[in-house]
Amino acid sequence: MKIRRSERLIDITHYLLERPHTLIPLTFFAKRYESAKSSISEDLGIVRRTFATRGTGILETVPGAAGGVRFIPTINEEEAKQFITEMTARLAEQSRLLPGGYVYLSDLLGQPEVLRQVGRLIATQYVDQKIDAVMTVATKGVPIAQSVSMYLNVPFVIVRRDSKITEGSTVSVNYVSGSSERVEKMELSKRSLPRGARVLVVDDFMKGGGTVNGMRSLITEFEAELVGITVFAESTFDGPRAIDDYTALLSVDKVNSQSDTIHVKAGNYLQRAFKH
Repeated sequence: MKIRRSERLIDITHYLLERPHTLIPLTFFAKRYESAKSSISEDLGIVRRTFATRGTGILETVPGAAGGVRFIPTINEEEAKQFITEMTARLAEQSRLLPGGYVYLSDLLGQPEVLRQVGRLIATQYVDQKIDAVMTVATKGVPIAQSVSMYLNVPFVIVRRDSKITEGSTVSVNYVSGSSERVEKMELSKRSLPRGARVLVVDDFMKGGGTVNGMRSLITEFEAELVGITVFAESTFDGPRAIDDYTALLSVDKVNSQSDTIHVKAGNYLQRAFKH
């Protein structure tokens, strides 16, 4: 049944937003709305301009008989700055300070709107790179990995510190915890990553970088490739970190346990994601 253009635009927009990084032929929309391809092309032009103006993302056209359109979610620099500024204020709340210089994040990373924006920010940084999987370690990094994987439309894999019978055969590595300097173990199901996969590592909080370095070692064991590392927040650390090439949305640079005060600033995300 043919429908009006206004209804088509709403439905096309919804369909694209629900299927990021998915190539959709123009013939699909033409059949869906019983409309000519020329009309669908005009509709997509309107959607493309609106997405670009609002900073929603990129509507990419793939030419040829097997082509179509692909929606690539992004966030613009202004919106990213606003979100990071808001998070720096919320992360600096006095009640968040935990023993050992850690910061309580669970309430923030349990909010759908925060996770949605974190996923958009991280996905935007890697918009020009091929990603096959998003990796994190159980358990607090899981919501972030899930959000990022949704915007990139790739699977996410969970590294565990203890084996689960439901995981089947696993590959394990020993790593040195950057903050406690203890030797610990992490493992990942052999079925999680194919050889040669390009992997993005994400996590919620990083101090010494030992956990993230352990995931990097696991990726090597799978003969896969590490594309990048992005964490929600990093903290100051006495001594060299186990990794030095990473992105952080936020940085906890001063913690005073006696006065229960936390100073938070923007991490290096804006500099790395929006290179001018």
